[in-house]
Amino acid sequence: MRIKISKMLGVLVLLTLFAGQTFAKEITVRGRLQKTVEAGGWVIVSGNHKYLLLNAQRYQTEKWFMETSEVEAVGETKTDVMTTYMEGTPFEVQSLRPLAESDSAVLQTDSRTLTKVLVSGDSIIQAQPDTAILTISVVTQARAALDAQQQNANKSDAVVRALKSAVGAGAEIKTSGYSLQPQRVYKENQPPTITGYEARNSVTVTLSDLTKVGAVIDAASQAGANDVAGISFTLRKDRPARDEALAEATREALSKAQVIARALGGRVVRIIEVQEEGFERPRPIAYDSLQTMRAQAAAPTPIEVGTLDITSRVQLIAEVEVGGR
Repeated sequence: MRIKISKMLGVLVLLTLFAGQTFAKEITVRGRLQKTVEAGGWVIVSGNHKYLLLNAQRYQTEKWFMETSEVEAVGETKTDVMTTYMEGTPFEVQSLRPLAESDSAVLQTDSRTLTKVLVSGDSIIQAQPDTAILTISVVTQARAALDAQQQNANKSDAVVRALKSAVGAGAEIKTSGYSLQPQRVYKENQPPTITGYEARNSVTVTLSDLTKVGAVIDAASQAGANDVAGISFTLRKDRPARDEALAEATREALSKAQVIARALGGRVVRIIEVQEEGFERPRPIAYDSLQTMRAQAAAPTPIEVGTLDITSRVQLIAEVEVGGR
């Protein structure tokens, strides 16, 4: 009986040793160093597999120990070790060295310095407006409020019909304001006296055919409108111009970083961060109020459409390698 028990214990010991060899297998790994999400963690990326270095701190003082360095590691996988994110197979390194093909690059790095530069790029793109906005009003005055209102209604109806005929399909005409206000006379030491009433009916016209702006003003004035509060030109479809401005600002920022790198005797290694600091939409081109309408003018109203400025600003952080060249 004792002999059988001894044999069974011997078998258990052998199984335990065999299991230990299964979970602690020494292997050689070749790959590229890379930081990981584990706190202070590093992995060796070998093909499609990652090996999480459990004792990377032993080698972090080496000059060649950096991201993208090609290394060869000898050690044991620890499948029974649990980490926070489990990014890669836990791997305890016994020896770690840079690969022969990267040795020359390591030696060159000794005499070079990496620094960061912060630059910004600005751009201004000029674009042709695609939309015109006009505010046209009919203003009438009378001693009685009802008379001022009725006169205004008749003239406003004629103006709207003339505008619809002049702008054609695709334009937008909408009422933007209406008021009926008393007109007062102020005398010293006397209460104000109402001498009449003023009615104002305003419509906003939005059209994409900019060649019709002058004709629209003429048609409105001939129909009875007597006040144009202003004309503005804007850009509704601004995405292509915005993209062009952003690309130009980015190119300018990158060019600045390259100039700084050359001045330091080095080169731009990589772009760390790019951030769009600001974008300014094009401000409408506005014309001053046209208080005097040209109802009897023989010549059409001339309107010159200018250009809009679209600005963009980009901030860029680049890593520059200097020295050792």
